[in-house]
Amino acid sequence: MSQVVHTPITARTPGTGAGFGGITSDAAGTPDFAAIHDSPEFTALRGRFRRFAFPTATLFLLWYLTYVLLAAFARDFMSHRLFGMVTTGLVLGLLQFVSTAAITVAYVRYARRRLDPVAAELRAVAGVAAK
Repeated sequence: MSQVVHTPITARTPGTGAGFGGITSDAAGTPDFAAIHDSPEFTALRGRFRRFAFPTATLFLLWYLTYVLLAAFARDFMSHRLFGMVTTGLVLGLLQFVSTAAITVAYVRYARRRLDPVAAELRAVAGVAAK
């Protein structure tokens, strides 16, 4: 039989250790996160992220919903053989994976070009070292 060992949990004092997202803080040099959050630069960064993420997510969900509805209600269309044993439904299903990979690649490029430089600048202004 296994034996359960109870380890007491001790409260950490504020300002010690690693914080959220790996940002370390100490009592003297803690960035003002509320001020950063309210800054126009951070608002612009959030806006840039949202201008990519929301339309992309909406389009992908519509594409996926279309695929599901076709599979449910357009069986003749989805079971149409294109060649050999390959059907329209199989091709559209594989295109779901292709579109997911394409969205990932597009986001990485977008983030490196448009988001990461602004985030690095915000970190530098806040005095937070990037890892």
